[in-house]
Amino acid sequence: MHTTPETSRPVVIVVGGGASGLLTSLHLVRTAGRRSTRLDVVVVDPTPRVGTGTAFGTTDDDHLLNVPAAGMSALPEDPGHFVAWRRRTSPRTAQPYEFVPRREYGRYLDETLRAALAESAGDVTLTHLPRTAVSVDRDADGVRVGLDDGASVRGDALVLGTGLPGPAADWAPPELAGSAFFVPDPWAPGALDVLVRDRVGPADVLLVGTGLTGVDVALTLTRDSRPERVVHAVSRSGRFPHRHASAMLPPAIPEIGDWGGTVASIRERARQHLAQVAADGGDWRPAVDGLRFQVSALWNRLSEEDRLTFLTEDAAGWNRLRHRMSPASHHRVGRLVEDGRVTVAAGQVTAVEPLIQGGLRVRLDDGSTRDVGWVVNCTGPRQDVRRLHDPLLDDLLRTRSHGQSLAVVATAGMGLRTADGRLLDFTGRTALPVWALGALRRGELWESTAVPEIRAQAVGLAAALLDTIAPLPRRLADGRLVSGRHPIARPRDLLGLPLSTSADAALAYNAGLERLMRLQDGADEKFREATELDPGFALAHAALAMLGHESDAPTDVAAELDAAADAVRARGDDRERSLVEVVRTRVHEPRRDGDAALLAHVAAYPRDVLAVSAAVPTIAFSGVTDARREAWELVEGLAPAYGDHWWYLSLLAFTRQDQSRFEEAGLLAESALACEPASGHAAHALAHVLYETGQHETGKVWLDHWIAENGRSANHRAHFSWHAALHELALGDTEAVRHRYYAELAPPTVNGVRSLVDAASLLWRWRVATAACWGLDGDPVPPVEPVLAAVDPELLDAPGTPFTAVHAAVALATAGDADRLLRLAGHCRGTGDPTMASVVAPVCEAFAALTAGDHGGAAALLAEVMPRLDEVGGSAAQREVVEETLLYCLRRSGQLAPARDILASRLDRRESTLDGLRRANV
Repeated sequence: MHTTPETSRPVVIVVGGGASGLLTSLHLVRTAGRRSTRLDVVVVDPTPRVGTGTAFGTTDDDHLLNVPAAGMSALPEDPGHFVAWRRRTSPRTAQPYEFVPRREYGRYLDETLRAALAESAGDVTLTHLPRTAVSVDRDADGVRVGLDDGASVRGDALVLGTGLPGPAADWAPPELAGSAFFVPDPWAPGALDVLVRDRVGPADVLLVGTGLTGVDVALTLTRDSRPERVVHAVSRSGRFPHRHASAMLPPAIPEIGDWGGTVASIRERARQHLAQVAADGGDWRPAVDGLRFQVSALWNRLSEEDRLTFLTEDAAGWNRLRHRMSPASHHRVGRLVEDGRVTVAAGQVTAVEPLIQGGLRVRLDDGSTRDVGWVVNCTGPRQDVRRLHDPLLDDLLRTRSHGQSLAVVATAGMGLRTADGRLLDFTGRTALPVWALGALRRGELWESTAVPEIRAQAVGLAAALLDTIAPLPRRLADGRLVSGRHPIARPRDLLGLPLSTSADAALAYNAGLERLMRLQDGADEKFREATELDPGFALAHAALAMLGHESDAPTDVAAELDAAADAVRARGDDRERSLVEVVRTRVHEPRRDGDAALLAHVAAYPRDVLAVSAAVPTIAFSGVTDARREAWELVEGLAPAYGDHWWYLSLLAFTRQDQSRFEEAGLLAESALACEPASGHAAHALAHVLYETGQHETGKVWLDHWIAENGRSANHRAHFSWHAALHELALGDTEAVRHRYYAELAPPTVNGVRSLVDAASLLWRWRVATAACWGLDGDPVPPVEPVLAAVDPELLDAPGTPFTAVHAAVALATAGDADRLLRLAGHCRGTGDPTMASVVAPVCEAFAALTAGDHGGAAALLAEVMPRLDEVGGSAAQREVVEETLLYCLRRSGQLAPARDILASRLDRRESTLDGLRRANV
């Protein structure tokens, strides 16, 4: 009998040594390590080394991943992990949009797992049993897995990560299926070796199947074999896969709330989505990539009948759009077709007969024949697990002595039925501690075979499995520490923190918290609903008070704060009392005391989303610091508390773009949006990445799609429109800027502080960047007076923060009000804030000089403060309004050399049609 290294510890058996099994093992190791849980992982797989599998076991460097390196990280919380590994191992070629040889990815997975095991310092072990699992039986609270040598191994839990089955060959006539010249599975070890060496009989080869497998086999057989060989590929469609785009394009994720629940309605809305994205951006691929993230949700809406209809009528078309080949593979195959080395046609094999000299004469359904040395099966994997003849799956599905099976099949036999990955038995219960992932969940998820999906499943599975077999202790409301299997005494928030309220009030509170995390409207309404359901719910009252104080939500701050204080005295734990006190301090005490209290609370309770939201500078909140580095450190310090949670990845993405780490920021933002397409923070980060890297056409198209689809409920839509307008301005399309301003940014659509930050700043940038002094048309800019009328005069004359003060100065400059600008400068010098006095005040004075016609004096003042401008806070794109003003003043005062230098520096950093025109005209 096989035993594990230390049977006193929990044991998890993982069946499958390919990508699914390895990613599961990796995340079990990492999760157990973070929990300080001692664990033994036993991988059962007949291959000599874990991590190869069918997909990544190839040794041919022409067999490339069909997903760019940027999407292949093994760690969701670090989407740049694989790219970073490539840069260490292949520094000359590594790029985010690189399509890596598949065997390199297998090596990466292996090294990542080994590193995780080393980091666990022996607390987690991994044992590889090179055997085939053939049976599963219940063993007390665990399972016993039988092996093909007659031995067995016991575990507390079992994970089925067997990957995609081999290709189906049911289409092959009996004469072909039994022929020695038929290769039923090209990925079987050594299956293609004889074809490469073959020098007898017809040189040509027939591939049945023109998908990605067909592409890989064609590349192998035309490179390492007889030069006269022609590879003929046939399939029902008669077409090779589409190629990926030449450059990375952000996915356009549709909002599917109103797509309905029938295959007909979803099919029509999907067609509309593809057509609209293609019309807007000239490429359909972002539409497909975005739809991929919604496929499982749409699949779960369908009835069983509609799912079968999809499989019959739509699946082939979707797969051809979804599974694309790399640009390099597409180029090579195209050249081979042009040279006559590869042919591709629609057709099906109807009959074969052997040739005297060896090989086969193959007849197709159009009556034509091919004399070939070999026929290779390149069709897709078998769909129905009941027809795989896999001993382990057959054992799970067999009817036992009690008349029931341990597992049941999902739609069309495409895997097994599970509840969030845990196996369901014949009665629909999760009776055994058995989980499945990857290909075995196709029937319930449809999209479940690519690394991004498997990775996410492995992370969730590791946590759920360890919660079951090695639960963490939890503290109840009365202070008792109990097993994690003990019922929770109180409801919890979205991050697992307990709430002192009723279940229905907690539900409303969590809905408000979710809207706050997404940057959506209505958070205050949900918090108010929670207080109505439970007037003694302290956190809901505190949330309303915080939103009223921090972001001007319509609420009675004092009344809500009093209600929170009364409620928390009657019913509340330490965290709730701390948060209520923080809100009180921020409302009634000096800002520095409120900031210090909030930071102390976040340090003690880092998963308190409400507190962290107020602490981190974002669109929605000013945060606790205007110092960028302190804000970065605050966000980065939260990593252990959040891991790969989409909300944290969104905040981290914005931090990374602020650090000019645009590649990482883009990967983080796209990873977060894949989990939560409505994440305003992630969309904001990606908007900055696209602007700062000069992807203006792509950025404008993507933002318009996000605003219309996922950002419908965003409570800062104007700011996203401002970002889109910056792209249009950079492209020199002032008519588009004009249309957007009146449609999305002009009062009364925008008012309050957003009128300053978005509307007024856009008008000023538009004016100075396209002024006639640059040799441009100098289009008339809309009047600023309606914008100023939508702003509280105190925001203009006595702003409270450096960031607001700079934008007040911009608005007053747009109005040409020099006197008010000088009064604003005096206010800034009198605040006692060093940034207001030494950075913002000179900016105000420079704008006043400009308004008075002293462009040289204004340029000198602005040039002096530019090195310290980041102290005012906000983003680089927002602070750029000051640099635009400096450029204008330099041009107007005849200082052409420094203006050229600034424009040259900007053009080195990113493309811009407008900057190019201005530089040419200086």
